This record gives sequence, structure tokens and C-alpha cells, in this order.
Amino acid sequence: MIVTITQFAQYRLLLIASDLASESPKLLSLDWLANDQEWSESKSIHPLKKHYKLSDEDFQFIDKNSLSKKNPIEALLLNTITQLEQYFASELHQFDIALDLSLGTPFQQSVWRALQKIPYGQTISYAQLAQNINKPTAYRAVANANGKNPFSIIIPCHRVVASDGSLGGYTGGLDKKRTLLSIEKEG
Repeated sequence: MIVTITQFAQYRLLLIASDLASESPKLLSLDWLANDQEWSESKSIHPLKKHYKLSDEDFQFIDKNSLSKKNPIEALLLNTITQLEQYFASELHQFDIALDLSLGTPFQQSVWRALQKIPYGQTISYAQLAQNINKPTAYRAVANANGKNPFSIIIPCHRVVASDGSLGGYTGGLDKKRTLLSIEKEG
């Protein structure tokens, strides 16, 4: 697995990609990092180790400035960084990145797919998201699956709010959710 960190304004994002799950490289995780947090301390690392039966040695950190388009996994990471830059500049409304959803249960995967259908700049409630996957009483389970989304920003869990319109929670923190919603409101 190849790991890199990219920065947008004051926010640091950890990107992890691999070709372990298929012949073609896929993004495995996009996680928010605190400014003083090491990539190896990311909440994403332990679930990936467990799911793929990996050790610390299976992760290779490459600085984003050293990534090469010649290596397919690194090319995927460079493409992801480019799309994130376009998103943060309000130039991209829909991501086109190969994702490995296998870390999630079938229910979580159905929630993550439904999240990708929420239009840019719009929000829905957890209850509406539950209805969208034909599980209208499962809004708490939907909220839990939403919180386990391994692809912040790319799978737009930030577009889900509480039924009363309040922001609810966000794994990266409410400041980041506000920023993402603000970018989409302006874009």
C-alpha cells in the first residue's frame, strides 16, 4: 500500500491506495489528519491492517512530490490529488476515482453508494438517506455507516444533516463539514 499526505489550506489529508484487492489500483482510504498527527496514527490504518491482514511494513509512505505517473498506484494518487484540488477550487462536482469499498459490510456499501447520489451542493437527512436505500427505519444504522465512510469528501457523507437541519456529526470534525458545505454552496 502506498500512503501519501496532501494539504488543502490548513487541512491535511491522508490518501492510501493499493492494487491488493484487484488487478487495477484503487483508493482504499482518504482520512483527515490533525496538523501534528503522523500518518501511521490515522484511524484508517488499523482497519486496513485487519481487513487485508497487513503489518506496518506493508505500508510505504511516499511524499506527494515524489509520486510518479509511471507507477499505476502512484498515478491513481496523483489523479486523486488533482481531483481534490479541483474540488477545493469549486471546479469539480463529481469525483471519478476507482474506490475499493470492500472494507465495508454490504449494508455500509449500500449507504456509501447512496451517498454518492446526493447532488453537489445539496443536503439530505439521515432519515431521507435511509429511505433512499429502502430501509426507512434504519436511520441510526445509516448514520453509523455514514460515520464509517473511508472516503471523506469523495463519498460525500458531509452532505447528510440532521432532520432539523442542524449539521449533526462528522468524523473529520464539524469545522471541516462546514468548510465542505461552504465550498459547495459557493461552487
